[in-house]
Amino acid sequence: MERKKLSIVCFSGDFDKALAAFTLATGAAAVNWEVKMFFTFWGLNILKKKTGRSLIGSGILARVFNFLMGGKRNLPLSRLNFGGMSPFLMTGMMKKSNVATLDELIDAAKELNIDFVACEMAMHILGVKKEDLDGHVKDVVGVATFLDASKDGHILFI
Repeated sequence: MERKKLSIVCFSGDFDKALAAFTLATGAAAVNWEVKMFFTFWGLNILKKKTGRSLIGSGILARVFNFLMGGKRNLPLSRLNFGGMSPFLMTGMMKKSNVATLDELIDAAKELNIDFVACEMAMHILGVKKEDLDGHVKDVVGVATFLDASKDGHILFI
Protein backbone atom coordinates (compact mmCIF):
# COMPACT_ATOMS: atom_id res chain seq x y z
CA MET A 1 0.00 0.00 0.00
CA GLU A 2 1.35 3.40 -1.01
CA ARG A 3 1.91 5.94 1.77
CA LYS A 4 -0.26 9.04 1.77
CA LYS A 5 1.60 12.28 1.12
CA LEU A 6 1.29 15.68 2.75
CA SER A 7 3.24 18.72 1.65
CA ILE A 8 2.96 21.94 3.60
CA VAL A 9 3.99 25.31 2.21
CA CYS A 10 5.12 27.37 5.20
CA PHE A 11 4.77 30.92 3.90
CA SER A 12 3.87 32.69 7.12
CA GLY A 13 6.26 33.73 9.82
CA ASP A 14 3.47 33.90 12.39
CA PHE A 15 3.92 31.86 15.55
CA ASP A 16 0.40 30.39 15.55
CA LYS A 17 0.59 29.46 11.87
CA ALA A 18 3.95 27.75 12.45
CA LEU A 19 2.30 25.82 15.30
CA ALA A 20 -0.50 24.73 12.96
CA ALA A 21 1.94 23.67 10.24
CA PHE A 22 4.09 21.61 12.60
CA THR A 23 1.08 20.11 14.39
CA LEU A 24 -0.34 18.89 11.07
CA ALA A 25 3.06 17.72 9.83
CA THR A 26 3.94 15.72 12.94
CA GLY A 27 0.43 14.29 13.20
CA ALA A 28 0.56 13.07 9.62
CA ALA A 29 4.07 11.66 10.02
CA ALA A 30 3.03 9.89 13.22
CA VAL A 31 0.43 7.91 11.24
CA ASN A 32 3.02 7.05 8.58
CA TRP A 33 2.31 9.70 5.97
CA GLU A 34 5.22 10.98 3.89
CA VAL A 35 5.57 14.64 4.88
CA LYS A 36 7.48 17.46 3.24
CA MET A 37 7.59 21.06 4.50
CA PHE A 38 8.51 23.83 2.03
CA PHE A 39 9.60 27.06 3.72
CA THR A 40 9.39 30.28 1.73
CA PHE A 41 9.64 34.01 2.46
CA TRP A 42 8.62 34.73 6.09
CA GLY A 43 8.43 30.99 6.79
CA LEU A 44 12.22 30.85 6.42
CA ASN A 45 12.45 32.56 9.84
CA ILE A 46 11.40 29.29 11.44
CA LEU A 47 14.51 27.59 10.05
CA LYS A 48 17.19 30.21 10.69
CA LYS A 49 20.10 28.97 12.82
CA LYS A 50 20.24 32.32 14.60
CA THR A 51 16.96 32.39 16.47
CA GLY A 52 17.10 36.11 17.25
CA ARG A 53 17.69 39.22 15.19
CA SER A 54 20.85 39.15 13.08
CA LEU A 55 22.25 40.89 10.05
CA ILE A 56 22.48 37.90 7.74
CA GLY A 57 22.15 38.10 4.00
CA SER A 58 23.98 39.71 1.15
CA GLY A 59 23.32 43.37 0.49
CA ILE A 60 22.04 46.12 2.75
CA LEU A 61 18.32 45.59 2.07
CA ALA A 62 18.57 41.84 2.67
CA ARG A 63 20.42 42.45 5.94
CA VAL A 64 17.78 44.94 7.09
CA PHE A 65 14.90 42.60 6.14
CA ASN A 66 16.52 39.65 7.91
CA PHE A 67 17.22 41.75 10.99
CA LEU A 68 13.65 43.04 11.16
CA MET A 69 12.17 39.57 10.58
CA GLY A 70 14.40 38.12 13.26
CA GLY A 71 14.40 34.37 13.70
CA LYS A 72 12.32 31.75 15.46
CA ARG A 73 12.35 33.72 18.75
CA ASN A 74 10.77 36.71 16.99
CA LEU A 75 7.75 35.04 15.36
CA PRO A 76 4.71 37.20 16.19
CA LEU A 77 1.23 35.93 16.91
CA SER A 78 -1.01 36.72 13.92
CA ARG A 79 -3.54 38.44 16.20
CA LEU A 80 -3.23 39.98 19.65
CA ASN A 81 0.56 39.97 19.59
CA PHE A 82 0.80 42.43 22.53
CA GLY A 83 4.09 43.96 21.45
CA GLY A 84 5.72 40.59 20.91
CA MET A 85 4.76 39.09 24.28
CA SER A 86 2.05 36.74 23.01
CA PRO A 87 4.32 33.93 21.75
CA PHE A 88 5.93 33.74 25.20
CA LEU A 89 2.54 33.81 26.90
CA MET A 90 1.15 31.21 24.49
CA THR A 91 4.17 28.93 25.06
CA GLY A 92 3.60 29.19 28.82
CA MET A 93 -0.06 28.31 28.40
CA MET A 94 0.87 25.34 26.20
CA LYS A 95 3.34 24.01 28.78
CA LYS A 96 0.78 24.45 31.56
CA SER A 97 -1.76 22.51 29.47
CA ASN A 98 0.82 19.80 28.68
CA VAL A 99 0.66 20.58 24.94
CA ALA A 100 3.75 20.42 22.74
CA THR A 101 5.42 23.80 22.20
CA LEU A 102 6.70 25.00 18.83
CA ASP A 103 10.26 23.98 19.70
CA GLU A 104 9.06 20.53 20.77
CA LEU A 105 7.05 20.14 17.55
CA ILE A 106 10.07 21.13 15.46
CA ASP A 107 12.19 18.57 17.31
CA ALA A 108 9.47 15.94 16.80
CA ALA A 109 9.36 16.75 13.07
CA LYS A 110 13.09 16.11 12.86
CA GLU A 111 12.74 12.84 14.79
CA LEU A 112 9.93 11.76 12.46
CA ASN A 113 12.20 12.46 9.45
CA ILE A 114 9.95 15.10 7.94
CA ASP A 115 11.69 16.67 4.97
CA PHE A 116 12.45 20.37 5.41
CA VAL A 117 13.12 22.12 2.10
CA ALA A 118 13.77 25.81 1.57
CA CYS A 119 12.60 27.93 -1.34
CA GLU A 120 15.46 28.82 -3.63
CA MET A 121 13.80 31.99 -4.97
CA ALA A 122 12.91 33.39 -1.52
CA MET A 123 16.41 32.67 -0.27
CA HIS A 124 17.90 34.43 -3.29
CA ILE A 125 15.69 37.51 -2.79
CA LEU A 126 16.41 37.68 0.96
CA GLY A 127 20.11 36.91 0.55
CA VAL A 128 19.87 33.86 2.82
CA LYS A 129 22.27 30.96 2.29
CA LYS A 130 21.75 27.32 3.23
CA GLU A 131 24.44 27.74 5.91
CA ASP A 132 22.14 30.29 7.60
CA LEU A 133 19.47 27.62 8.08
CA ASP A 134 18.98 24.72 10.48
CA GLY A 135 21.09 21.68 9.60
CA HIS A 136 17.96 19.57 9.14
CA VAL A 137 17.11 21.44 5.91
CA LYS A 138 17.40 18.66 3.35
CA ASP A 139 17.58 20.80 0.24
CA VAL A 140 17.04 24.19 -1.36
CA VAL A 141 14.69 23.83 -4.32
CA GLY A 142 12.55 25.79 -6.72
CA VAL A 143 8.78 25.64 -6.91
CA ALA A 144 8.73 23.22 -9.87
CA THR A 145 10.91 20.72 -8.00
CA PHE A 146 8.75 21.02 -4.87
CA LEU A 147 5.54 20.52 -6.85
CA ASP A 148 6.97 17.49 -8.66
CA ALA A 149 7.98 15.92 -5.33
CA SER A 150 4.51 16.69 -3.94
CA LYS A 151 2.44 15.28 -6.78
CA ASP A 152 -0.22 12.73 -5.91
CA GLY A 153 -0.52 14.13 -2.42
CA HIS A 154 -2.22 16.82 -0.39
CA ILE A 155 -0.70 20.32 -0.43
CA LEU A 156 -1.54 22.82 2.32
CA PHE A 157 -0.56 26.49 2.27
CA ILE A 158 -0.05 27.98 5.74
